[in-house]
Amino acid sequence: MGNSVLDGRMSAENSDCAITKFYTSAAWIDGRAEQQLEHVAGWSGVRKIAAFPDLHPGKFGPVGCAVLADRIFPQLIGNDIGCGMSLFQLDLPLRKFKMEKAVRRIRVLSEPVTDDTGCRLEEIGLQPDVFATSLGTIGGGNHFCEVQTLVESEADLNLDKTVTYLLVHSGSRGFGNAVLGAVEQGAFSGMHPNDAATSDYVQSHDKAVLWASLNRQIIAERAAEALRADLHLIADAPHNLLTRDVDGWLHRKGAASAASGLVPLAGSRATPSYLLRPTHQPDALMSTAHGAGRRYDRSSMYGRVRSKRSDVEAMQRTSYGGRTICEDRDLLIEEAPLAYKSSQSVVADLEATGAAKSAAMFHPLLTFKKTRNGGRT
Repeated sequence: MGNSVLDGRMSAENSDCAITKFYTSAAWIDGRAEQQLEHVAGWSGVRKIAAFPDLHPGKFGPVGCAVLADRIFPQLIGNDIGCGMSLFQLDLPLRKFKMEKAVRRIRVLSEPVTDDTGCRLEEIGLQPDVFATSLGTIGGGNHFCEVQTLVESEADLNLDKTVTYLLVHSGSRGFGNAVLGAVEQGAFSGMHPNDAATSDYVQSHDKAVLWASLNRQIIAERAAEALRADLHLIADAPHNLLTRDVDGWLHRKGAASAASGLVPLAGSRATPSYLLRPTHQPDALMSTAHGAGRRYDRSSMYGRVRSKRSDVEAMQRTSYGGRTICEDRDLLIEEAPLAYKSSQSVVADLEATGAAKSAAMFHPLLTFKKTRNGGRT
């Protein structure tokens, strides 16, 4: 690519598939991720790919892209079907937020859910025993529940700087893993839409997407109750899912659905989070970036971050004066801010390529991740 920001919009032809890259030459993109893009573009039936500036290598294909095909590739969605971000506004005034009290109270997220989750599942049309014991739990990896402060926003959003916000990142837990594990041998080469096995996968996938959205809602409700606050949803955008398109099947892996009009984009605890307005460009496949995107893989972080006790304790504080609750030392190292790209740079690339624009910016205040007893599947 050259120096013009328009280089980020060039389409690369590979067989019959066009790859449109919504990032500039300044973006931090791992070469292996672009190799994976080219590889997926060569799969039979793949017609179009949109790649975003949070692009990074994944297990079965690149994370941070949307893929349109005439058949279904379940590995492109992965095992955490329906994983996404939900942003809520709390009625807890920022002036009444007390950090030490909040740290103690929000630890309830590591405890078992005592409410009747079965009835909540029935409300969305699922069986009451579908992974009910995992509902309302965050999980590990890069999942979190974070109290945030609003820094700036567009006037028409009517967001209040004097109150706190809640960003939840989680998915379908063991449910999605079970769905992927149940696909027949050979499915990764492409499932044809008219096959019975394909219908079974799509139905199970759709249920996992519903489950994941409810999971984020219940996590947020638990956090809000712990903080003695009420909440209302601003935006919910899954970024691992399959949808039917007029031209085929749209696979999103780490690419947020732009269908709702507002999309949360997560920072890294050292960089802000955003609320985006996607521009709905046809080449973007109704998708946009979902987060900062990994800069370094998990294993390499052990050589980049020191693991002394003082260093681990330092990682539980943020440059914004916030706190991180995570008692898993390895997870703290693997998820250190250094592992991620700059969210400001990601948003700048989205704006430069015309894919989306920032509608609001938030800073992290209190981030809850998995604790030692909080990792149920």
